[in-house]
Amino acid sequence: MHDQKPPGPLAGFTVGVTAARRADELGALLCRRGAAVVHAPALRIVPLADDAELLAATKELIDHGPDVVVATTAIGFRGWVEAADGWGYGEELLARLRGVELLARGPKVKGAVRAAGLTEEWSPASESMAEVLDRLLTQGVAGRRIALQLHGEPLPGFVESLRAAGADVVVVPVYRWMPPQDLAPLDRMLDATVARSLDALTFTSAPAAASLLSRAETRGLLPELLHALDHDVLAACVGPVTALPLQAHGISTVQPERFRLGPLVQLIGLELPSRARTLPVAGRRVEIRGHAVLVDDDLRPVPPAGMALLRALSRRPGWVVSRSDLLRTLPGAGRDEHAVETAMARLRTALGAPKLIQTVVKRGYRLALDPAADTKYADM
Repeated sequence: MHDQKPPGPLAGFTVGVTAARRADELGALLCRRGAAVVHAPALRIVPLADDAELLAATKELIDHGPDVVVATTAIGFRGWVEAADGWGYGEELLARLRGVELLARGPKVKGAVRAAGLTEEWSPASESMAEVLDRLLTQGVAGRRIALQLHGEPLPGFVESLRAAGADVVVVPVYRWMPPQDLAPLDRMLDATVARSLDALTFTSAPAAASLLSRAETRGLLPELLHALDHDVLAACVGPVTALPLQAHGISTVQPERFRLGPLVQLIGLELPSRARTLPVAGRRVEIRGHAVLVDDDLRPVPPAGMALLRALSRRPGWVVSRSDLLRTLPGAGRDEHAVETAMARLRTALGAPKLIQTVVKRGYRLALDPAADTKYADM
């Protein structure tokens, strides 16, 4: 036992992944920290290689060259050049782009621009589209033609601000977001969120967040979803643009300072343990996580009925909770108080430390809170 590594920061927690792209990478990062991962893409990405809209935008820019091109994503920029190649316009497009001011939002986009044999004129240190917009507006855009490469998601206010300042903006839509072909996994994730079986939901794009909300509305689950995300399930977004659809519904979100998957996972690894309830019980340190309990540093998985009982006891640590009150917290238990005794026996077995929970004859059960902690928790 002593040779065991301590459990990861996310051990005992379940995290939902809504991403369509790079979901495997995000899932692997979460698993490495001990999380159980549930994946259900909230949308699918459809490349526009056969799309008339992208072809029309490409031809228009070849015929009437822009003054500025803004490349927003590496995958989108590469996709655009590849699609143009497929139509036989690749060389003409690259020739056009060589003669214009090329702005790249961040290092990955710079890499894609240079891989195409082009050189960016400028890239913001913050990787922020707001900084790109500030630069353009400060330079003055009246009468200038600006091409904006999008990757499936609109940039709120960006195009409108440029047009209001007198720019002619050509939007280059490289990918389109569509609902997933199979909605069953997404529905299961929605049900799990509403049932509080998930501890956190991750979002890596605004359309994924909007798609989840839209599906919940279609199923009549939107109020329940919003309540879950606002109270019990952490909404973790890769950045502020991704968070907008959730914030529009009043949901508070967390976002890392750097808009990357690694920092997002690190942030979840800090947030979820900080929300877990930790109590000194029967000389042990008991930390109640999503679907498991840390007893000292030993991770003990607990079935849902047992977790429901433990949460009820931990709300009033050290106090006796009656069988009838505990019965009300059990999922689908009906009216038979014997169900409490059965679930309690399983909970004690799962915890591996029977003395953590005391039976108080004819009254109910209580957590065996350490005497020194009694005063601290007495008024809770």
